[in-house]
Amino acid sequence: MIRFISLALVLLLAPVAPALASQVLRISAIPDQNPERLNRLYGLLASELSDQLGVPVKYTPVVDYGAAVTGFRRGDLDLVWFGGLTGVQARLQTPGSKVIAQRDVDAKFWSVFIANQSSGLKPFSDQQDLQQLKGKRFAFGSESSTSGRLMPQYFLAQVGVTPADFASGRPGFSGSHDATLALVQSGAYQAGALNGQVWDSRLKEGKVDTKKVVLLWRTPPYADYHWIAQGNLDQRFGLGFTNKLQQSLLSLTPSQPRQKTILELFAAGRFIPAQASDYANIEAVGRSLGKIR
Repeated sequence: MIRFISLALVLLLAPVAPALASQVLRISAIPDQNPERLNRLYGLLASELSDQLGVPVKYTPVVDYGAAVTGFRRGDLDLVWFGGLTGVQARLQTPGSKVIAQRDVDAKFWSVFIANQSSGLKPFSDQQDLQQLKGKRFAFGSESSTSGRLMPQYFLAQVGVTPADFASGRPGFSGSHDATLALVQSGAYQAGALNGQVWDSRLKEGKVDTKKVVLLWRTPPYADYHWIAQGNLDQRFGLGFTNKLQQSLLSLTPSQPRQKTILELFAAGRFIPAQASDYANIEAVGRSLGKIR
């Protein structure tokens, strides 16, 4: 009888282990920079997380910001690197999801306004001078970008500049921060707004032609990027998995070669804990501009 019961238990439990082993942690990110850079970054991160967590990790690129939100809401993505706005949208649309980390720079993030030298625009320190952008060909990044659209539009609105005030009565949308920089530098657009960190990084990398493009203004700080995880990871991967995942991100250090590269590509010194309340102001701005309902 005992042998029969033991055999029955083995047969009953046998499918469980392979099922757990076959679970893949699917990670993704908003496509805010050029695809080559993102593929390198998240390929390295997938390998690092897989080694630390002992589960397969797959990076799944998405076509645009909206696809990242949709994929997360549908449960097709488990862990996503969102901007402030898309993170709030995804979290509100996905009950049980959790904010688990941000970079050390994300609590006080910033955007920059730039202009082509031929526009005649000069750097300024007074936010009121954003009014000089009226009548200019102006480009935002993605329509759902926090640093490339939401917050720049918010700061413009504070001084009475609306999208209808730009040339042709509307702004352009480049789709990413790198694209905005390229369009303004080429002169296709006279001015634009983008992620301040991307601007600083490209400047340091020598990818900004300062004879063609000028930095106009840096915005006041606001909270931005963060990692959001699905709420069912403990059920799928085992009790305590979400905490292990968070700790894997928080433990990344420049003292380890692969982790150093990951942090450099994230333009971060380290990751720090974050929570949903950190993004209350982003939610308020998103609602005021009709991006969150």
